[in-house]
Amino acid sequence: MNILIRPETGADHDAIEALTVAAFLNAPHTDHNEQRIVRDLRQAGALSLSLVAELEGRVVGHLCFSPVTISDGSPHWYGLGPISVSPALHGKGLGSRLMDAGLAELKGMGAAGCVVLGEPGFYGRFGFVSEPGLALPGVPAEYFMARSFGAAMPRGEVCYHPAFVQA
Repeated sequence: MNILIRPETGADHDAIEALTVAAFLNAPHTDHNEQRIVRDLRQAGALSLSLVAELEGRVVGHLCFSPVTISDGSPHWYGLGPISVSPALHGKGLGSRLMDAGLAELKGMGAAGCVVLGEPGFYGRFGFVSEPGLALPGVPAEYFMARSFGAAMPRGEVCYHPAFVQA
């Protein structure tokens, strides 16, 4: 599979939205608003990094990061997500390739670390761990994970961009 991973462009926005809807259509534990989150983050200028995976000219994967605030004041931390992969390509390693590329680029941008809300079995493969002392209010601790890029692990409550909580 000849996949190109690259930054999103304006021409990708509609394809990213359609992909995100399809990727989360049958997902449990979702309000099915992930496409709105991506759109609102983009409109707010809060997409610090947004990558697409392209196959034969089609967008088949997407991953984005946005800044988070941590109550202890730790700077340069980001939230991962949403991440979307075409349902037809699940299990083919595309999500892993997006994760590897995104985390490497985020680290190269000077990020201190990254947090994610999601499945520990998947995100744990990329160095994410549930950290005592770091919490996302209202979320079970085992599903909220962090990965430091060398900085001290922050302590406190994490707050995502308002796009994640708007109705």
